[in-house]
Amino acid sequence: MSTAVPVTTRTVVEELLRRIGEGDPERIAEMYAERSDWKLDWPETEHGRAATPWICHRSTRADAAAHYRELAEHHVPGQAATEIERILVDGDDAVVLGEIRQTARSTGRAYRARFALHLTVEDGLVTRHHIYEDSLAVAQAFDAKGPSEAC
Repeated sequence: MSTAVPVTTRTVVEELLRRIGEGDPERIAEMYAERSDWKLDWPETEHGRAATPWICHRSTRADAAAHYRELAEHHVPGQAATEIERILVDGDDAVVLGEIRQTARSTGRAYRARFALHLTVEDGLVTRHHIYEDSLAVAQAFDAKGPSEAC
């Protein structure tokens, strides 16, 4: 009788989140299929690509590793936290809800951004990574001019 733990969408998502927390881009990328559907909910022409280079569409496992390397390069180490509030699973799909807290390396500004991450898992690997986040909070943290005044 086998004692191996079955590979389920939930176990893959939980392992992905664990690896993201550890911060090793190559180990994180191992969780992704060679080709994946990766999108971030940002207008490509309306954000400062130089300030936020990790924010772009991706399609390969190597792209996934690059994303996590670029993300780390542009944030202050040790000044980050993620709170996972819920993981919802329906077959091959999962949605992770939570909040990230980071500090922009270029400006020193801390920010909080709520997010929803839609993942699809097939054959034990992530094939879809769509993230919806508070892009205004991130953009303001990296804006050299500082956040605009509230109305």
